[in-house]
Amino acid sequence: MTFPLEPEALARLVRAALEEDRAFDDVTTRATVPADRRIRAQLVARHEGILAGGPLAVAAFHALDAALDVRVFLHDGATLVRGAVVLEVEGAARAILSAERVALNFVQRLSGVATFTARYAIAIRGTAAQLVDTRKTTPGWRDLEKYAVRCGGGANHRRDLADAVLIKDNHLAACDGEVGEAVRRARAVAPEGMIIQLECDTLDQVRAALDAAVDGVLLDNMSVETLRAAVTLCRGRCWSEASGGVTLDTIRAIAETGVDRISVGALTHSAPALDLALDFL
Repeated sequence: MTFPLEPEALARLVRAALEEDRAFDDVTTRATVPADRRIRAQLVARHEGILAGGPLAVAAFHALDAALDVRVFLHDGATLVRGAVVLEVEGAARAILSAERVALNFVQRLSGVATFTARYAIAIRGTAAQLVDTRKTTPGWRDLEKYAVRCGGGANHRRDLADAVLIKDNHLAACDGEVGEAVRRARAVAPEGMIIQLECDTLDQVRAALDAAVDGVLLDNMSVETLRAAVTLCRGRCWSEASGGVTLDTIRAIAETGVDRISVGALTHSAPALDLALDFL
């Protein structure tokens, strides 16, 4: 799994997180821990899941003390069992203690996204549908959270507003609801080869989108029966994507309609953090 940040960007992000936490001025640690005290600690999984964000944890420890010895045992994308040791860090106690919370924040959040994604991916295993994320990400963390989705077995939708054309209901409202005209305008300004997708709430909108020769349709909050009819209309003409209110309880039935993709905002906006801890030995 290729980590999404270049070394300089990784260092900036970690440094900003440590400065936010005042880790370089940790009054409690400086007051209670001797400067020459050395310790060894392990980053351990408290629950089963999928690992993501390990390089950020390593960078957090090294940002406090480059001399810390960090040994990585599991890499991003690995399946975690309860008690699995992700990494071990040894060296100055002050540096390890001061970096602990930031290191855990990164890896707990991103492993939570990866683990939540894996649950959705498992739910549609054996169907032809592809699980994708959305732009509903934490500001400033988009590349990291989309990376975590990949670690969990999902795929990425467009990264940002310049990555593809997605004409949604509010865009249509702003151009008098005319599907054909909205697609024509998009095609006139979009770079050659850029995907043009239209959000559809009804089968009539799907038909209009097909008449406008879009590349894909986003089937928004449709019932399973309507989704199945929409997929039939699209077959051989454009790809289909189901979206809106998808849950672990409903995703299998949605996938079985034959849609090509299912986008789930919850992968990034509602994933609970995975419980990992730093155990001192």
